[in-house]
Amino acid sequence: MKYVDEFRDPIKAKALLKEINQIADGLAEKLNRPVFIMEVCGGHTHSIFRYGIENMLPPSIELIHGPGCPVCVLPRGRVDDCVFIAEQENVIFTTFGDAIRVPGSKKSLMEARANGADVRMVYSPLDALSIAKKNPDKEVVFFGLGFETTMPSTAFTVLKAEADGLKNFSLFCNHITIIPTIKAVLDSPDLQLDGFLGPGHVSMVIGNQPYEFIAKNYHRPVVVAGFEPLDILQSLWMVLKQLQTGEARIENQYNRIVPEYGNKMALDAISKVFELRQFFEWRGLGSIDHSGVQLKQDYAAFDAEKKFAIANVTIADPKSCQCGEVLKGAIKPWQCKVFGKACTPETPVGALMVSSEGACAAYYLYGGDRIDAIQINDVVEEVSL
Repeated sequence: MKYVDEFRDPIKAKALLKEINQIADGLAEKLNRPVFIMEVCGGHTHSIFRYGIENMLPPSIELIHGPGCPVCVLPRGRVDDCVFIAEQENVIFTTFGDAIRVPGSKKSLMEARANGADVRMVYSPLDALSIAKKNPDKEVVFFGLGFETTMPSTAFTVLKAEADGLKNFSLFCNHITIIPTIKAVLDSPDLQLDGFLGPGHVSMVIGNQPYEFIAKNYHRPVVVAGFEPLDILQSLWMVLKQLQTGEARIENQYNRIVPEYGNKMALDAISKVFELRQFFEWRGLGSIDHSGVQLKQDYAAFDAEKKFAIANVTIADPKSCQCGEVLKGAIKPWQCKVFGKACTPETPVGALMVSSEGACAAYYLYGGDRIDAIQINDVVEEVSL
């Protein structure tokens, strides 16, 4: 298929849904419960709700919305550190847009900007580098955030800053890694999973091989999936087919984009600039060993954590906020006590309502299980099952 409308073909969707229903119903009868499949990536979560996919699936399948949203797993203490840096004299703090409204324990970066801090939204770390060149009398800090998807662009920017001899640019590094996260989910005692939709964007960088431990050690199938409706439906069908035959393999549905062994140039840049932290704190998942990266000593001159005396303390979420349970798949967003009431996109209590990839924002925006249709070719066509 070459064109986007081909990935939204209602006839093909109906054919896939028919097979999905048959296989899932048989598996659920054998298991005496629904089949639990986790989509790791927040981008998949939004596609699932945008196109009404969850509502079209049979009750024999239950989708678990995973922790693959980097803004959503950012703990409040790290947001407080951002605000602290942004409020220092002669600092320009730059960030991607979806992080600017994430609440810390006292305020968000947006509130810090309203109070006078120079916080600017950028579309890439190179934008921050350009700001640094234009403001040599200011310290320009870039808020590095994201999984391996965004890590290469940050690494290349640090290398560019070094090559250009910039002294007033630094990185507040909060980049995280996907593999330890999935392992932490698999080791969670209160979560039952049968298979995974693997993250498409992350896999574009790291390839498929890093997921082999899931099949080998946990005997769970993983299908790396694209983001269009037929991508997701086909990937679910592929997971179910493996479960039906008792297999556990890593399959690449998104092979038009994801190379088997990843992007060598991107991986080389990451390994040159970054090293694993001993541990990193995640919202809802706690501290996970070797799950975050930091700048290597060779690039310490660009490390904002060394330039500023940040507190770097752990701060618990408000008791009313249940982002942690949602991130672990223990509850659905609409089961949170404050969802749609105290917590909305306009007045977010937790990060899951702020980020464009957050499960709560997806439920709120697209109506969750109230969606009855799939949007295809820019119109909404009812899919009769």
